Amino acid sequence: MFQKTDFWIGLAVGAVAGIFGYRFMQEREQQLAAMQPMAAGGQVPLAELQRQKEELEDLIAAQEAAKAE
Repeated sequence: MFQKTDFWIGLAVGAVAGIFGYRFMQEREQQLAAMQPMAAGGQVPLAELQRQKEELEDLIAAQEAAKAE
């Protein structure tokens, strides 16, 4: 079974399709989250603010590390 070329080709194609499918679903999920209407009163949901805060903190830390070098 493992000596057949068709098996390995199928395994590789399946793995590549799985990776691209996963990436597509992640990007689609982010797009949908960005398009969701804001909470009542025009406020951004707390979870989105925390995600943005963490992203900004990571960017700040990267720039400080680059500046320190």
